[in-house]
Amino acid sequence: MHTKVRRILAVALALGLAAALAPSGRAEQTYTPPYSTVRIGIYTYNDDGSPKEKTFPSANLEVVSGMGDGYEVGYYDSNREFIPVGPRIEGTPRVSVLMDRNMVYNAGSNSYTETEGASGTVVGCVHLRLGGSFGTYEEAAELAGQVEGGFVRYENGSFAVLRGQYTDRDDAIAASGDGWSVDSGSSYTVTVVETGTNRILLEFDCGTSRNLALRPYANDGSKTQTWHRQSKYYGGFAFLRNTGSLITTVNYVDIDDYVKGVICYEMNTSWPLEALKAQAICARTFLMSNITKHRTLGYDLCNTTCCQAYHGTGGAGANSDRAAEETSGQYLMYDGKLCSTVYYSSNGGASEDVKNVWGTDYPYLKGVVDPYEAEIAGSISNYYWTVKYTPSQLAARLRARGRDCGDIRTIKLVFTPMGNVKSITFIDVNGRSFTAQSDNVRGYPGCRSIRYTVNGLGQGAAGSVYVNGGTVLDGGLSGAYALGSGGAAEELPSGELYAITGTGNVEKLETGGGSASDSVGVNAQGLFVFTGSGWGHNVGMSQWGAYVMAKNHNMTCEEILTFYYTGVTITQGGAA
Repeated sequence: MHTKVRRILAVALALGLAAALAPSGRAEQTYTPPYSTVRIGIYTYNDDGSPKEKTFPSANLEVVSGMGDGYEVGYYDSNREFIPVGPRIEGTPRVSVLMDRNMVYNAGSNSYTETEGASGTVVGCVHLRLGGSFGTYEEAAELAGQVEGGFVRYENGSFAVLRGQYTDRDDAIAASGDGWSVDSGSSYTVTVVETGTNRILLEFDCGTSRNLALRPYANDGSKTQTWHRQSKYYGGFAFLRNTGSLITTVNYVDIDDYVKGVICYEMNTSWPLEALKAQAICARTFLMSNITKHRTLGYDLCNTTCCQAYHGTGGAGANSDRAAEETSGQYLMYDGKLCSTVYYSSNGGASEDVKNVWGTDYPYLKGVVDPYEAEIAGSISNYYWTVKYTPSQLAARLRARGRDCGDIRTIKLVFTPMGNVKSITFIDVNGRSFTAQSDNVRGYPGCRSIRYTVNGLGQGAAGSVYVNGGTVLDGGLSGAYALGSGGAAEELPSGELYAITGTGNVEKLETGGGSASDSVGVNAQGLFVFTGSGWGHNVGMSQWGAYVMAKNHNMTCEEILTFYYTGVTITQGGAA
């Protein structure tokens, strides 16, 4: 028998035996989400994509042309059901929600900001109130319509009639008459106006117990979309003044509509369907496994990479929408529980155990050698990267992170069995050492991933061999054995070694770094040169790896997910 074929069979038998002895962890599992509607906090952004603000003095909505006719007014209850409290806002596709303060409209930014003594289109926060309250909106609206500048405010189940908008309390007092008293609302009052004008449509004040919500509607019952800060969204919107100050906008949206808005910003919509489906299942599972993350702020998740990128439906396409629809109700689970389906752009050759990155440990977040990304590494922007520092520049980075150090003289690296950096220690000219661990091995030296070398010291240092993507043969092939074709144990050779994978492909076993450590100083140019591959934290699914698996190997979303998440199963969830 040819030597290479004999090696293939020997290793294949060994791997097959190991698979037979290992627990499958694939028992039938089910999951029912607690809600069908989720709450996503929406922020503004700087040009570089970083969050600019979490709250605003005003927020604009505009019905997308042909995708709606107006707004229902109400609030969302504790079950996330929309409760209407007044009539629909008809014939006004553009509305703005403001703090109930003296606000002026800026046409250049199409927004309202707080001001004192400004001219132009000003919405005053001091009003006149008719004594008493009304049990229905219709009663209050009838009377409000009989006075100039009249409008209605909703207050925890009752309605008040107000008129006028003054920027000065003395002016309001001078204009008051029989039955009318001066009213300036509370620190939780919000005002709804037609955008670009000072025409008040209504006010809403329920303290912290309820928040104004506007839900777009279409007369023909079709699905609506709404513009908010240059992005289009499905669903409705709540406006929070929980701190009694600025406004936070929360998008109330169906689970799958949210997933559609995540896929298109986390992956390119032209990517293979199976990769997009893997991303859809990850996004949906991440959502539900982190549903309480921002609960104290009044929403479930934010729309930044703190949670998942989400900017509505503007970037969605037929392919990404199809991925969300074809995986509707599907979640990734392990041992009867939802997985924390974290993911990233690329790993540079191997993912990593979560405990080595964030300190916690999950049995399904284990590092695996990833041969897929390398197939298109030349097509991935900045897949291979380099950063360089002088000893003083590196010391300045550490001081900016609170480390009182002198110029760096030596760097010591400790590697994981996957060949990624587990810890990095900086030793300065005074002999003091400063160690970064976990995900800080990226942030402290400003690297794109945890897979890098420093002046040539790095991956491959311990010469380990990886089997089945995660099992480590420390010390290489020396002393390792496999079952031969006749059932006898044969020592593994020290040269190239191949195995037949579960999909029938013949692949070379890879070597990589182990847990060894060593130190390095500056190079001949007096620099510390960090050279690496990949971009991200390396825990869970590689998005570029998923792309290659689907495009080059016709692998399904299940094969992609079970490769990156150990021992998981995809389950079809029930309705909320």
